[in-house]
Amino acid sequence: MRSYPAFLLAVGTIGLGLVGIAFADFALQWQPVPKGLPLREPLALITGALLIVVGAIALIPHRAVWGGLALAITYGVWVLLLDVPRAVADPLTLSAWLGVAEIGSLAAAGVILLGSEWQRPALIVGAQIAFGICALVFGVCHFVYADFTANMIPAWMPGRLFWAWATGIGHCLAGLAILTGLQARLAAGLLAAMCLSFALILHVPAIVASPASHAAWVMLFVTNAIAGAAWTMRKAVRLG
Repeated sequence: MRSYPAFLLAVGTIGLGLVGIAFADFALQWQPVPKGLPLREPLALITGALLIVVGAIALIPHRAVWGGLALAITYGVWVLLLDVPRAVADPLTLSAWLGVAEIGSLAAAGVILLGSEWQRPALIVGAQIAFGICALVFGVCHFVYADFTANMIPAWMPGRLFWAWATGIGHCLAGLAILTGLQARLAAGLLAAMCLSFALILHVPAIVASPASHAAWVMLFVTNAIAGAAWTMRKAVRLG
């Protein structure tokens, strides 16, 4: 991870592909493909294989240009075709915009990697702004859906609602820092660490408790990929 900032993002992408193949399905609400789509299962398998290939390319440091391009295109098409139409159709439902933000943050990380390799500051700044907005959406969702967020926190942790609010504040502060460039590298690093803590505290135990849960595996790798996106951001921020 120290030598190559896209490592976690690539691993998360490969993980999503493996889960897609293992369950012969798309990534649930993170990839809202209609249930009645013809040839849905073969398309899910092809998509899973594509994610594995894209993640594998992104794992190669000396092919970072191609890795960034593959990540940006794959997640960009994903969010534009699946998440944006759903959000536009129901613009007052924040959860719909959460889907845009989650996958959009991964696409932004691909653009950041590409911009860094091509030495195109404008690409990096644009992606940094997009990523900052995504982080703000994450934070606002923690407040709007505080009870739902609190229920995801393990029962052994005291003050579950407090942690829902605290992590929401963390997302918002990170988003503002990344948008403005004020301590943006620190904020992106802390955001990556917070997302990794979600994976360790929430999603790994959920898989241990229910290893056949499709949702638990998807959440683990989506969270891992977002942590990787934040770490990629940390290495390339330009504002400020």
